[in-house]
Amino acid sequence: MLQVVVIVVLAVAAAGALVADARRAAGQDARTRALAVAQSFADSPGLLAALRAPDPSPALQPRAEAARRDTGVDFIVVMSPRGLRYTHPDPSQIGHTFLGHIETAVRGRAFTETYTGTLGPSVRAIVPVFDEQRHVVALVAAGITVDRVSRTLRAKLVVLLGAAAVALLFAAGGTILVSRRLRRQTRGLGPEEITRMYEHHDAVLHAVHEGLLVVDTHHRLLLANDEAVRLLELPPDATGRPVNDLSLDGSLLDLLTSGRVANDEVHLTGDAVLAVNQRRTVRDGQVLGTVTTLRDTTELRALTGELDSIRGFTEALRAQAHEAANRLHTVVTLVELGREREAVEFGTAELAASQVLTDRLLAAVDEPVLAALLLGKAAQAHQRGVELDISGDTAVHATFTEPHALVTLVGNLVDNAIDAAGAGEPPRRVTVSVRTDDDGLVIRVADTGAGIDEANLEAAFRRGWSTKIAEAPHGRGLGLALVQQVVHRHDGRIEVGRDRAAGPADEVDRAGGAVFTVRLPRPAVPAAPAGGRP
Repeated sequence: MLQVVVIVVLAVAAAGALVADARRAAGQDARTRALAVAQSFADSPGLLAALRAPDPSPALQPRAEAARRDTGVDFIVVMSPRGLRYTHPDPSQIGHTFLGHIETAVRGRAFTETYTGTLGPSVRAIVPVFDEQRHVVALVAAGITVDRVSRTLRAKLVVLLGAAAVALLFAAGGTILVSRRLRRQTRGLGPEEITRMYEHHDAVLHAVHEGLLVVDTHHRLLLANDEAVRLLELPPDATGRPVNDLSLDGSLLDLLTSGRVANDEVHLTGDAVLAVNQRRTVRDGQVLGTVTTLRDTTELRALTGELDSIRGFTEALRAQAHEAANRLHTVVTLVELGREREAVEFGTAELAASQVLTDRLLAAVDEPVLAALLLGKAAQAHQRGVELDISGDTAVHATFTEPHALVTLVGNLVDNAIDAAGAGEPPRRVTVSVRTDDDGLVIRVADTGAGIDEANLEAAFRRGWSTKIAEAPHGRGLGLALVQQVVHRHDGRIEVGRDRAAGPADEVDRAGGAVFTVRLPRPAVPAAPAGGRP
């Protein structure tokens, strides 16, 4: 309605300006025509000769009327310098005094005026007639009545007002069409409703703890909330750019460009483990793009890994409890049979071996979480028929890596090694070495399993790659991907090879199981300020 009102005001203003201009132009045209006709008649041949006659009217009246009809003016009046008429459209007015101002013309100058005479209001021009000596001997007046000027103006006004009305109708119709299209696009929402919805949605997008991405069908990022920017480390100008230009992780990039539906898929970024959901947005049967949510599950995955280790440790302890009960019955029976020495030797043999491993780990490893993890993995491996050998060079006297990172690295590598060794031929053994040196932390895990083909080395660290059947709810193939994520976060490196000495004595030349070596550099110590204490 506001647009229509503005258009009406503009149309009326334009029409008024055109009418005023047309009225001014009509008046000016009438003056110009009257002046031209009067000047032409004053300069016409034979006029001076007719004026010198005793009675100029019989000679001038026919000429004046003929000129009036030919030029389209309403009157041509020839008069003496005193204003007595020689000619007039109404012959009865001949000989009477001209009604109007003639002083300027008598002084030798032509002029125009609007005056009410015998024919009514008219626009007239009065010019002098000079003799050979440039004396004013007569005056010529030519005029057009105001009524004729108005009739001419009204004819122009009909065209002007008609054009204005047509322009107004077109503009109003265009405004109505634009308004209807806007309402279709905004689903009938008005400006206040759109503003309120935007404010609410913007507040929600910035307040939620899940990352949100909106991608169109051309794979351009349309929206990313604060959490998504943080999780994916997106640049400030990410909105509007293709997702291929945003340096995203390969699996997440594949998901965003595929547009497929995803439910709680696990994807890794440089520093986070993300649970990703993706849905298509559809309107009127047409796919408009996808909406993707990102939930940071890094800490949850770390806790899950620790819980898996504890669960395995608990299962190992439960199995050992059953085995301990059997041993206790055996010891009691030996005592009842009077075989005390054999009972003591039988009861302390396993305890001594376990205690030796515990004492050695506690002495060599300052990090209690790592020591507990290795002891738990040793019990778990023993339950599965795998020998877990803690290398003699294991020594971690200072830890500069958070315990969660150690659990992720050592726990996943040892779990994979136990699985590989348990599926291989005897002897089933896993060798673990964790030590610190001047360069940093070195973790080496070797197994007697089948190893990893060189063709699969690169794929082994991608999420979802595994040689085992999926059992966990989140699937297999996440352990090595998490290991690589931790290594990347600490600027370390990981090496994969084969253990040539892993096979039986008669097969030392065959390729053995896999050997994973992780090296994490020691973090740089900030330099002390100049002149200050270190």
